[in-house]
Amino acid sequence: MEEKKLDINSIIGFILIFGILVYMMYQNTPTPEEIEAQKQAEQEQVEAEQKASKQNEAVVTTAQDYSSAKVLDSTQLAKAQSRLGSLSYALTLPGEEMTTVETEIFQLKFKRNGGQLAEVKLKKFVDHDSLPIYMVKDLNSNFNITFSTSDNRTHNTQDFPFQPSVTKSGENTIVSMKLKFSETEFLEYRYELRPSDYMIDFSIKSQGLNGIFNTSQPITLDWRQKGMRHAKSISYENRYTRLTYMHDKDRVEKLSQMGDDEETVEDVEWLSYRQHFFSSILVANDAPFSKVDMTSQNLVEDEEIDSLFTKLYTSKIPLAFSGGELNKNMGLYYGPTDAKVLKTYDRDLEESIPFGWGIFGWINKALFIPLFAWLSSMLPYGIAIIVMTVLVKLMLSFVQYKQFLSQAKLRILKPELDAIRAKYKDNKLKAQQETMALQSKAGASPLSGCLPGLMQIPVFYALFMFFPTAFDLRQKSFLWVDDLSSYDSILEWDTHIPIISTFYGNHMALFPILAAIAIFFYMKMTTGQQTAMQGPPQEGMPDMSKMMKYMIYFSPLLMLVFFNNYASGLSLYYFISNLISIGIMLVIKNYIIDEDKVLAKIEVSKSKPKKQSRFQKKMAEMMEQAEQQKQIQQKRKKK
Repeated sequence: MEEKKLDINSIIGFILIFGILVYMMYQNTPTPEEIEAQKQAEQEQVEAEQKASKQNEAVVTTAQDYSSAKVLDSTQLAKAQSRLGSLSYALTLPGEEMTTVETEIFQLKFKRNGGQLAEVKLKKFVDHDSLPIYMVKDLNSNFNITFSTSDNRTHNTQDFPFQPSVTKSGENTIVSMKLKFSETEFLEYRYELRPSDYMIDFSIKSQGLNGIFNTSQPITLDWRQKGMRHAKSISYENRYTRLTYMHDKDRVEKLSQMGDDEETVEDVEWLSYRQHFFSSILVANDAPFSKVDMTSQNLVEDEEIDSLFTKLYTSKIPLAFSGGELNKNMGLYYGPTDAKVLKTYDRDLEESIPFGWGIFGWINKALFIPLFAWLSSMLPYGIAIIVMTVLVKLMLSFVQYKQFLSQAKLRILKPELDAIRAKYKDNKLKAQQETMALQSKAGASPLSGCLPGLMQIPVFYALFMFFPTAFDLRQKSFLWVDDLSSYDSILEWDTHIPIISTFYGNHMALFPILAAIAIFFYMKMTTGQQTAMQGPPQEGMPDMSKMMKYMIYFSPLLMLVFFNNYASGLSLYYFISNLISIGIMLVIKNYIIDEDKVLAKIEVSKSKPKKQSRFQKKMAEMMEQAEQQKQIQQKRKKK
């Protein structure tokens, strides 16, 4: 009976155990997602074993390997270690995704993944729409390092979580972003910010990684940045947006202004991602960058479509190991492209501003920049431009006087010159020789009027480069102009007219119109006198009188179209300059030059024996040889 009971109890026990097992199995039955995850884990294990078997092949990890959304448990950590090696430790550390720091001039955000600046806001400036100026925002910039480890893996810092810390050192703020391999082994980005300084002391250092880095493989700093639009006209802003760099101690060069370009340069002191009035500059503080592979790509092909970014800049910079560790000290400048500010760093950073090459840049730096700074410290900016224009015109008034005096002499001599041409109409050589002899005796050579005019070219071109790059003019108003560094719009339209919109724009600026009118009347007055003095065109030579008549209309038209999109400060200068030129010419003509006295001096000069210079003798000989050659050719043709 008891055996029967035992059997029943055993059966019941087995049933209960079986039921419990079934229940437990049911509870632990994996879901389809878990089954898929298990397959994925097995596949990853197979891949890890395959990679481990390839000792001589580098392992390149991807962004999917670096999820830092949560601290890993032991299983996940083991998987990460199999894929990432010692860098898996970084994934075990919690942290905030963004670290925000502010100074008097900056609002900065540091991104945990990559340890780089995710946002750089300049607090003292706004753009053409009164929005804050951002140098870095919305992933327009990447600043990361690619390196290899001793286990033949290749990593990129942008994929790893850095540990942030913010401390104070006196008035300075220090932001440390560490990529930790362990508590005592790390790669550190160290940013030191001063309260009112646009230059950030930036260093890349490692600790305890001399056995972890694969020093036989290059370690590369990769800096990519898109220039963000800040101005009213993106095409005009793009014209002054350019990658500039200094190398070989003092040589400053640039990549292409408008097209795509690339260059590999050695011994680079600094490189500037210039965005017209704002720049991002990387400075090598301790030693020049041994080599930089840099590119510039134009992003504005159609202003109607490409309206956010101007250019894409990239730089790849190899970093050298020191005892198996990294230790590179640099500077990061985010701020205005202002010569006064850049000059304070004593690194020739102001040379990144396009003042003009050679003598033109020298005139700007030695004369116009300090002169305008002095005037604008006392006067409103528009008035300062007018006063500087008056001073420049007064300085060059002697040139205009020389030109007008030469024209007056030629005008007085015109009857005699016409008589010479009529007398020797069949002998062009003799006519030219007699003309040159008369002009030489009277001291009325046409070159005496041309040479002073050539002296004005360096001044005009220097000012042409000065006004578009004058940071002080940015967002300064005058009369109806809101911004002297941009065009002054009195009429705008939305319709895109292909040819007109391409060359003229979708607006009408007033100062270029006024400047065009002024230059038209000035050229009408001066060219009218010059054409009146000229005789009939020489055989085989272009009719200069016709060309001058065309220039009377072509030059104002060029001014009207070309300067419609330029800085209104430049158009204001040309308008005032031409008004003053007209006034000076009228004063010289009516009150300074007495043609009777000029004629008397000419007669005195003509009566004196005039010795020919070597140049005049050489010219006479060349003319005689040319005439003889011409006569020989004519005789051959007759035969």
